[in-house]
Amino acid sequence: MTQIVSVDRRGSDANKWRAFGPDVIPLPVADMDFAVAPEIIAAIERRLAHPVLGYGAATDSLRETLVAALAAEYGWHVAPEWLVFLPGVEPGFNMALNAFTAPGDTVMQEYPVYKPLRTAPDTWGLTTAAVWQSPSGDGRWVSNEKALEEAAARSRLMLLCNPQNPTGRVYTRDELALRAELCIRHDMVLVSDEIHCGLTLDGRAHVPVASLSKAIEARTITLMAASKTWNIAGLKAAFAVIADEKLRAAFMGAKKGLVDSVNILGLAAMEAAYRDGAEWRDGVRATIAENRDMLQSFVAATLPKAKVLPAEASFLAWVDLSAYALDAPAADWLLTHARVGLSGGSDFGPGLENWVRLNFACAKETLAEALARMAKALEQR
Repeated sequence: MTQIVSVDRRGSDANKWRAFGPDVIPLPVADMDFAVAPEIIAAIERRLAHPVLGYGAATDSLRETLVAALAAEYGWHVAPEWLVFLPGVEPGFNMALNAFTAPGDTVMQEYPVYKPLRTAPDTWGLTTAAVWQSPSGDGRWVSNEKALEEAAARSRLMLLCNPQNPTGRVYTRDELALRAELCIRHDMVLVSDEIHCGLTLDGRAHVPVASLSKAIEARTITLMAASKTWNIAGLKAAFAVIADEKLRAAFMGAKKGLVDSVNILGLAAMEAAYRDGAEWRDGVRATIAENRDMLQSFVAATLPKAKVLPAEASFLAWVDLSAYALDAPAADWLLTHARVGLSGGSDFGPGLENWVRLNFACAKETLAEALARMAKALEQR
């Protein structure tokens, strides 16, 4: 298995490390402090050997690589022409809202959810029917089926985030089938943000919701990217999978001068990731699983009043600090008293000031120091 190398990003152009003072350990932004797979670096270098860096587009080779990867990884057989290339997943779900809703419509999604997805409906004058997830008896975040039904009955479109950010849930096939059935029965378009799908942990399988049936495939826009799995978010390259020709045409028509073409180096990196990056991906899965387990053990032993369920995918911990009764929002309090930078709970939904999202995709020494600082500050409060 490939060894994953941690990189000191201080003094670089990294948003994560530039957002705070030099004495702060930053664990907010959802990228990893790990060196990119050598195969991806080599692909970028090969592209740079060509002396022209003009406009470019996805090649037949890239389309064939993605088609093969989706079939091999998920048993999902798509056609090359179903692929629409984008500079990111965020432009993708905003394009979908622009294309398939009108101001005043209602869209449904499950809370808590990461800020760009949560706030996107407001951009287009839409109302959100929010269904709140809660911890279940088996230690997983779940949504109430009755609440999902009630939201679907008044919604034009469903925004789905799977794997879920910030809770780290990987929806089961049965859970996805329920959401698919709601979309079909209530004639909703389904927009599925699956950007973290390559980082499922503990042997879990990701199921693209569109792969469940031809009926749901025909009304789904699936958004994917190599960016989270292979740590290349700055290269601005993603893709949508849209089986239905009319749906695809409407989606592409929603660019309207707002969404640009894809970075040519991002296209080269994407192809290398899906073609040659499986070994590195498996290595990073193992590394972040170790960091997750380290975090869980530390919290159980040292921060017993904190609540956090183990992430089933990706590198984000969703932590409840309500029991500490802090006199400020938890992220602000920890920045001041522990000098640790985290994402504040309010970004993910109203009333979540006592929650934080912690990115544990970093060197183990960095994670250990951040957790120790948090524990010391909370103990001394």
